[in-house]
Amino acid sequence: MAERKLKNMEEFAAASGISRPTVSKYFNDPASVRKTTRQRIEKALEEFDYRPNIFAMNQNRKLTKNVGIVVPYLADPFFTEIARRMERCCLEAGFRPTLYSSHGQQHLENEILDSLRSLKPAGVLLAPLGRASDKRVIEKFCEDVPTVLFDSNIDGIGEAFVGSDNFSFVSQTVDYLTRTGESPCFFEMSTPANPNANKRRTAYLQTMERFGLEPHVVKVDGEGWAFEQIGRDGALRMLKAGGFPTSTVLCSNDRLAIGLLSACYDHGLRVGRGEGCALRVASHDDHPFSQFTCPSLTTAAHDYDSVSSHAFKTLNTLIEAGGRFDQREETLFAAHLVLRSSA
Repeated sequence: MAERKLKNMEEFAAASGISRPTVSKYFNDPASVRKTTRQRIEKALEEFDYRPNIFAMNQNRKLTKNVGIVVPYLADPFFTEIARRMERCCLEAGFRPTLYSSHGQQHLENEILDSLRSLKPAGVLLAPLGRASDKRVIEKFCEDVPTVLFDSNIDGIGEAFVGSDNFSFVSQTVDYLTRTGESPCFFEMSTPANPNANKRRTAYLQTMERFGLEPHVVKVDGEGWAFEQIGRDGALRMLKAGGFPTSTVLCSNDRLAIGLLSACYDHGLRVGRGEGCALRVASHDDHPFSQFTCPSLTTAAHDYDSVSSHAFKTLNTLIEAGGRFDQREETLFAAHLVLRSSA
């Protein structure tokens, strides 16, 4: 015979002596809690004859099964790939993911966040535009909705950030290129769309200084997300004006490098390590198409699996914790160098 009837999950958690997030986690997936904890909860369920109101749970913003995934530019295969993996993580955990692209535009990013707020999702995985974002809008959204930022960090905003360690990208490529040939110049946009580009430039300068080498930063004109076109146009101008400062070019990202390879082909320059090659080219990201360029592109690769899975796990933990962490979490995953024919 039950000793007392409990009205809601908060009362059940208090009566059983088990935290509210852990109880919620059990009701979402009993196998997600430790065996001993599961046994305690099930014993308490019998003792208090408690059954959760599933309808009320689904109406509660923190416990709905909808998750928003927001990227700055879905036409970029990097974001397509990482969003695909995040969607898979959500689906496997029983959530319903919805994917949004802000197309590199601040007003669209703001509109997406407004729409998401009205839908009351369980949480959101957000890759903000960065430099082009309205920081106040992002901050207010993160106060209202459990949010984990990924790829592009905005200091102090969101409960957590998961991304790649840009210093590890650049330090590995500079080290390899310097050991195997002439030290690299750094090829980038003068006004990069993604703030990771600034971190990579800084890492390049620091690494060259550490090696006692003279850095050369080559900035090319162009704004927005048409990186291949910007890289091609900028490289053609450089080649027509006499070429690059060194015979090794390290690009800020693979999409710029793809444009540079196209310019080299048009200019009659052979790229690679072998005899007769005039230029070595390397880059960062391991863009899904980088293995199919001609020549195939040497690059420092994102750990796509770790970033996407850890971002989702962090969001799931955040949802179970009621939408707030005691302190903001930041997790960075190192890159790994992928050697191909271009360098």
